[in-house]
Amino acid sequence: MFKIIFTVSFFITGLFGANTLQKAIDDAPHGSIIKLSAGVYKGNIIINKPITIIGIEDGVTIDGEGSGTVVSVNSSYVTLKNLKIVGSGDRHDKIDSAITVIDAKHCEISDCVIEDCLFGIDMQMVRNSIVSNNTITSKDLDLGVRGDGLRLWYSNDNIVKKNSLIKSRDMVIWYSHGNEIVDNYGEYCRYSLHFMYAGKNLVKNNTYKFNSVGIFFMYSKDTVAIGNSVQSSLGATGMGIGLKDVSNFTIKDNTIIYCAQGLYIDRSPFEPETNNWITGNKILYNSEAIHFHSLSENNIISDNVIMGNIEDVINDSRGSKTYVNEIVGNYWDNYIGFDRDGDNVGDTPHKVYQYADQMWIYNPNVKFFYGSPVISLLNFLAKLAPFTKPLFLLEDEKPTVRIKG
Repeated sequence: MFKIIFTVSFFITGLFGANTLQKAIDDAPHGSIIKLSAGVYKGNIIINKPITIIGIEDGVTIDGEGSGTVVSVNSSYVTLKNLKIVGSGDRHDKIDSAITVIDAKHCEISDCVIEDCLFGIDMQMVRNSIVSNNTITSKDLDLGVRGDGLRLWYSNDNIVKKNSLIKSRDMVIWYSHGNEIVDNYGEYCRYSLHFMYAGKNLVKNNTYKFNSVGIFFMYSKDTVAIGNSVQSSLGATGMGIGLKDVSNFTIKDNTIIYCAQGLYIDRSPFEPETNNWITGNKILYNSEAIHFHSLSENNIISDNVIMGNIEDVINDSRGSKTYVNEIVGNYWDNYIGFDRDGDNVGDTPHKVYQYADQMWIYNPNVKFFYGSPVISLLNFLAKLAPFTKPLFLLEDEKPTVRIKG
């Protein structure tokens, strides 16, 4: 037995299998609060009115029984709180989800646990809403065929805060603007956070570990990413933070550590006469600290700590002009120079070259040996006695000699 309680203290009881919850929703006046006691409630419910559904104790489960979307919201001013939602269908073409919200505003989904659902929370054309303190896990499928843990699609001015996505696929922010993505956690996903055609978003203090890609921004602009931590992006091409065709971005005070590629820059900034500001970040112990792909100029790269990486700068496009960026005031642990006047600025610029002998940069077959003693020896010999003139990549005119703070 379980119990449904309206705020007017009207009680409805029912047995598992009967869709008592749907009947309670249909019968409730607009603005009602439905309080659920512990029990399993039949899913595939549809909410078409402003209403609040709250689990008043642990153990409130809404079960979709392996079919379709468990909870469909087609109204503004809906709150779902302290619920466990399980058992969606497995059809990608129908975006079978734990919760789908369509064309709504001022909704809230908080303190929910989502398990065994293809997609987690799917928000389409949703604005001024809150998604917070939820724990989301997808179905036990191969990574590429899991659903996204959280999807914002044409959804603006929302707050996504303190959610955990574990063994899901992606958190997706597409065609969505003005959102705050703050204090979230992602682990063992593909893209822990993926933006496309999105602008004026704030990405702050998120933590991502053991994903294929930490944060990837595509075809976007006017966004700030600050205070995030990306660790141990998995695989030979595991990436910390990626920028592709983005403009007017601020990437500040982030930590990128133990990734194959720390910061990936591809044709960014994209719009003419714009900049990207990459400042105050810690890029530590990655295979490649900064990887340039395609022409990327007018980035302002300053006051970063670049330490413990196998390669500080990689340019895999022969025609790129990596030196056409403003690079100043960074700490490079590979800097060879002095600070005779003690002002914490190197007396000579820090210059980074790429040697033609580093064949692995352009040849993926050779990269199989990357990090091996053989390649390390070849790199050492190339720098000691290069057979051809090395390629100049960039120059930091005022390198920092000691780490600030």
